[in-house]
Amino acid sequence: MTLTSEQPRTASLVRFAGADKVYGNGFRALAPIDLDVPRGEITVLVGPSGCGKTTLLRMAAGLTEPTSGAMTRDTERLSYVFQDPTLLAWRTVRANVELVAKLQHVPRAERRARAEAAIAMVGLGDFRDAYPRELSGGMKMRASLARSVTSEPELLLMDEPFAALDEFTREKMGAELLRLWRDKRFSVLFITHSIYEACTLGHRIAIMDTGPGHIVEVIDSPSPPSADPAVVRDETALRALQQQISITLGSFRE
Repeated sequence: MTLTSEQPRTASLVRFAGADKVYGNGFRALAPIDLDVPRGEITVLVGPSGCGKTTLLRMAAGLTEPTSGAMTRDTERLSYVFQDPTLLAWRTVRANVELVAKLQHVPRAERRARAEAAIAMVGLGDFRDAYPRELSGGMKMRASLARSVTSEPELLLMDEPFAALDEFTREKMGAELLRLWRDKRFSVLFITHSIYEACTLGHRIAIMDTGPGHIVEVIDSPSPPSADPAVVRDETALRALQQQISITLGSFRE
């Protein structure tokens, strides 16, 4: 279920209320899930493979429906970012970044302006006319991020977008995402296997486990990302959070 524009805006942009998923072959992918994705914040899903993180993300996107319970989403303005940048090889960076707005029938001058602004924001101004084959992995993901914001989303759904990158580039892309978030203040539902990434990016972290997929715990960050980049985060508290999540995830295998 998706809320219409006539209904009141809520503090939660997405809400799962007892939402579960059982596929036609009888496989139970998700037990009933209760989770809120607050407006203007980054919510991270972390857990082992097969715990239903992507199913939950697809449910938030409206690509799959809960078998029972409900998913409500108070916006139609969303973008989905995959692990693969999914750039079209025959289109330049600018043409790739313009693509979503073009499919939404945004007038050419406006979509070109949006694309140029987004390309500048992610630091690819000198590569606007380059093709994907001429870009590094990090640059391709920057182009993918730029494309995702040209539709001016209120909700960004991200399925392990930085998993294929080396550690240094991955950290830079996390910083890039936070910079875009500060500028645009969209909500994010972000999937990762990295505890460090979850703690660095998340305002709240939902820990999931298998058998079937379910949420074990939702933790509010003791030192979340701030809209003010000058705010110094409490690294000691974040390290303690990483340890807490690591212990919780480790207990699943005991």
